[in-house]
Amino acid sequence: MADTEIAQTDKHSHELEVVDTGWQREPTDAPSARFGWHGESKTAMRVGGWISGLILLAMIIGNHKGHVEDIWLIAITALLWAILVRDLVLSRGKWRN
Repeated sequence: MADTEIAQTDKHSHELEVVDTGWQREPTDAPSARFGWHGESKTAMRVGGWISGLILLAMIIGNHKGHVEDIWLIAITALLWAILVRDLVLSRGKWRN
């Protein structure tokens, strides 16, 4: 049968055992700085955006009879590509990432 009482120990519950593992607390603004990651890959995101737009347009080909789905797919693709074009225009003249 399981014991219902809490076992008493010699250590106080508010004291933590400190073990030196070599790890340090990471800064909150760049938690992965120790691993060499300092930002996002803008090129990969741009390529992914263009490919996602093409996939959305490929979904127009299908067995649906109404055109409401087609309008939504085209509108979402146009919005996505407008954001990508805006990003390209605004990033002209800056250092490449």
